[in-house]
Amino acid sequence: MEPMLSPADQPPPPVHVAIIMDGNGRWAKARGLPRTAGHKRGAEAVRRTVEAAREMGVSYLTLYAFSSENWKRPAGEVTDLMGLLRLYLRNEVNNLHKNGIRLKVIGDRSRLGADIVRLIEESEAKTAGNTALTLLLALSYGGRQEIVEAARALARDVAAGRLSPDAVDEDAIDARLSTAGIPDPDMIIRTSGEQRISNFLLWQGAYAELVFMDTLWPDFGRPELEAAIRDFQGRDRRFGTAR
Repeated sequence: MEPMLSPADQPPPPVHVAIIMDGNGRWAKARGLPRTAGHKRGAEAVRRTVEAAREMGVSYLTLYAFSSENWKRPAGEVTDLMGLLRLYLRNEVNNLHKNGIRLKVIGDRSRLGADIVRLIEESEAKTAGNTALTLLLALSYGGRQEIVEAARALARDVAAGRLSPDAVDEDAIDARLSTAGIPDPDMIIRTSGEQRISNFLLWQGAYAELVFMDTLWPDFGRPELEAAIRDFQGRDRRFGTAR
């Protein structure tokens, strides 16, 4: 019988886990419920997953909550999603703060309601000093648009003489992304069986391990996160180098 590994012998968890939360609509449809019911259950999955990530020693958790393409959904569904976001920011931030979790929101805030932007700013300020886990919510977020905005910032700096064209390198781009100062994701999980990135962290995810799971997001929780991390820990990450 093999001896059990002590906690000190366990492989470390990934530093940064990113999740494409997919399947709320299919979860609701399978139960004959409106899509809003799936989104509400999805919010409960967010709570479970954040708690599990903190307990498992993950340092950064990024959740793809609302993409730039999601604005094209029916107006009623968008309104419901924004309502859920307001509830989350009002009701969950105290719990995040109590558990030492820092909240950071990435994405295009110009398309969000003024009251939501105010809630985001207040939540970020309240939790800014927390260190147990950084939770990044990607809202109105698109990876291509983020790279475009970084390119525009670089172009402005070059045009103003603040930066030499020869100084434009990967670090210069990194510094102008919404995730500046945050390590790239080690692992990107997508739920619901779909196997694509959908414009999520295109620059940052260049060497992320991809884990696709059949579980619909409302059913996701600690067991699924643990399974994904075990999968990650069993992989040989070579970052483009030879064995």
